[in-house]
Amino acid sequence: MGHRLQFRQLKGSWAVCRLGAEDAIPDWAGRGPFVSITRTPEELSVVCPADQAPDGIRAQAGWACLQLAGPFDFALTGILASFLQPLAEAAVPIFALSTFDTDWVLIPEPHLARALDALRAAGHDLIV
Repeated sequence: MGHRLQFRQLKGSWAVCRLGAEDAIPDWAGRGPFVSITRTPEELSVVCPADQAPDGIRAQAGWACLQLAGPFDFALTGILASFLQPLAEAAVPIFALSTFDTDWVLIPEPHLARALDALRAAGHDLIV
């Protein structure tokens, strides 16, 4: 069996937004208890609270956000895999992000109850 992990659910609803690769980082992208801004040669991707994503941009809203209780040492292996495997087996779509200390997994809100059941069944603990 993989790692037994603790995780929490952030309050609120989240959006994943796509801007052009050369676009400036907009002011709205940096506000909130959790945001992620990633630039690649092809895009500028922003994860933010859903109510901050402006109309008229390409975005998918309606995500729940789960935070794995880190920090995790960079030498550890299989942390994210042990969390994602039960979700894959339960056919739960995900959007995963990693930061220096931990991992974050966004779940479409209609799949959240099934995701939480699968994670608990795999031995992971939802903490408050």
